[in-house]
Amino acid sequence: MCLSIPSKVVSVDENNFATVETLGVQRGVSLDLIAEPVQVGEYVLIHVGFAMEKIDTEAALESLKLYEKIVKELENESGDEYMRVADSVSI
Repeated sequence: MCLSIPSKVVSVDENNFATVETLGVQRGVSLDLIAEPVQVGEYVLIHVGFAMEKIDTEAALESLKLYEKIVKELENESGDEYMRVADSVSI
């Protein structure tokens, strides 16, 4: 199973390579696996350095809100709770 966070296209060069921003982090991805043109400002889902598909802006923004909520909730959790869980798990 793969989890892909929507990434906003910041720039596209002449080699079909884009710079995307994912939750404040920029990285380069290939657009070669997407059949349709991708424009700056659109959102894509990426996997191992390749944009796999475009995603509707409204759906991307809704998804990003959920990820931000998850991050905020995790930040509010006590580290001690995670240590108790980790200590109780045997591998």
